[in-house]
Parts: sequence; C-alpha cells; structure tokens
Amino acid sequence: MATHKILVIDDSRVIRNMVRDMLPKGNFQVLEAKDGIEGINTIHQERPNLIMLDFLLPRMSGWEVFQQIQAKAELRAPLVLMSGRKEEVTEKIQEPFEYFEFIEKPFEQKELFDAIKSAMQKFKKWPQPVDTGVVQAAPAVADSGSAAGVDALKQQVDTLQAEVDTLKKQMAQLVAFVRQKLK
Repeated sequence: MATHKILVIDDSRVIRNMVRDMLPKGNFQVLEAKDGIEGINTIHQERPNLIMLDFLLPRMSGWEVFQQIQAKAELRAPLVLMSGRKEEVTEKIQEPFEYFEFIEKPFEQKELFDAIKSAMQKFKKWPQPVDTGVVQAAPAVADSGSAAGVDALKQQVDTLQAEVDTLKKQMAQLVAFVRQKLK
C-alpha cells in the first residue's frame, strides 16, 4: 500500500494525469479532485501528505480552498499552488510565497520535483494557529483537576507525538526520494 498521499486538485484531467505520470510509481497514492469542493472534502477525509492546488477551479476557487487550509492547521500539508498565470495568484497572495510553493503550468518533471521539495521545506516554517483543537480541548481537561483528566491529557499528547513522528518519517522519505530523483 502507498505510504504517501498526494492530492491533485485541478479541473483539467490532462494536468491531473500529467502529475500522476510524472510522479514515481509505487510509494505514492495520487488522489484527484476536479473542483474546490471535492478537493476540500478529500483533504478532510484523506489527510494528504502533499497538496497540489490549481488556483482557478469551479464550484470553489483555489483561493477559497487555500484560505480554508490556512485557517485550519489540521488541513495543512506541504502545498504547491498551480496556475497558468502567476499574476492570478499574486493578485491575492503577495510574494515571496513563504509557506507554500508556486509552479506555473505547463511544467516539466524536474520543475515539479523542485516545487515539491521547496513546498516541503517551506511547510516546516508555517506557524501553527493558537486556536487548534488540542489547545481548546486542553483547558477543559485540565480544569477538572482530576487524575483521570491529567491521564487523558497525557494520552492525547502521546497520540499527537506519535502522529508527528510518523509525519516526520514520511516527509524524510519523500524528501530523500525527491533528492534521489534530482541527482
């Protein structure tokens, strides 16, 4: 089974297939969404390790999808924004793109790998919002003052740490793979 999920949100079947064909076979499960609503639903359900997002989409624009990802830390993943015209993106988001990468369509395989590698590096700098579910849940548990509340909080921390460790391992594998392909 594939260990990495890459979500390609683009209304063009040609682009979705092109990205699928450019990625190495085996360790990747390429998920596809043809519009913004399908994309957001897939992000919620599948929690991809990488999101490739077209900026102009039907039903919900790439800009709206980007805003939802930015607002909710649990939806975030390394992000590559795609567009045929960079000015469409820069009208809404100022450069430099600090937390995600941009790639102009059409692109070559090396450009795709470079964008993925850069997106992974930039993702590490993306600040976590203060209002995450963990922060909200912690005061209610701590207010109880019970030993059971403290144990539940410790269990939450252990679970989250295990998830973080898994994600770090997956990212390291993906970065190593991209580096190997760039050689």
